[in-house]
This record gives sequence, structure tokens and C-alpha cells, in this order.
Amino acid sequence: MIPLLLLAVAGLFTLVLGSVHFFFPKLLDFEHAIPREGSVLKPFHLGPIRYATRRSDVHGIAWVMNHHASFVLVSVGLADLLAGSWLTSPAGRWLALWIAVWWFLRAASQLYLGKRRGDWLILAGFGLLGLVHLAVGVASW
Repeated sequence: MIPLLLLAVAGLFTLVLGSVHFFFPKLLDFEHAIPREGSVLKPFHLGPIRYATRRSDVHGIAWVMNHHASFVLVSVGLADLLAGSWLTSPAGRWLALWIAVWWFLRAASQLYLGKRRGDWLILAGFGLLGLVHLAVGVASW
């Protein structure tokens, strides 16, 4: 009962975060932070692949990555809210552990934004979500 309650709280938070996350490009002013016009960027090189990267490409990929992160957040939130139907299945245990790793990666990635007090608090919060999913996943074995 407690694991499902913890996942319900985590799921509600994640669903709200994911829904708001779709609007982060506007809220964080991507338009000015990643201007579409300006000096020429260094071309993209990956092995034999060469691509003349434009600022509009970088602006667009930021939107693409944001929307994909938003979609995963909403999906994880919904999965957590529906955990009663999947948690005790063999695949469900692995899903809980996958979500835990995903949250741990998100927590550690917070340091890319900085090492201010708020960054450490956000890291701790996302780390806690990872711990909840790890505990629930391990406990369901």
C-alpha cells in the first residue's frame, strides 16, 4: 500500500512537471537564449558526417529535446499513477528500476546548470524520486 502511495505522489508531481515542461522553451525564453540569427556556428562533425549547423538548427533541437523530455515525464507520471496494475509483474519491476535510473541521471544532470544552493536542492529532489523508484522496484521482487 505504501509503495503505491509513494508512486502516486511521485506520479502526480511528475505528470504536472511534464505538462508544464512542454512550455519551458517559452518560459525560459529560448528565443532570446538561443537566437536564430548571429555569427556562424562551427559545423557538426561526427565521423564521416558533416553538417553545416545553423543557429536555427540548435534552436530547433532544443525544442525537440525539450518535447521529448516532456513526453517521458508525462509518461512516467502516468505510469506511476497506474503502478497498481503493473508493479508486481516481472516487467513492472524492471520498469520501476529503469525509472529510478532515469531519475538518478536527471538528478546528476542538474549540475550542468550550476552548483548553487537551488541546484543542489533540485538534485536532491530528483534523487529522492530515484530512491523511491529504486526502493519500490527492489521491494517488488
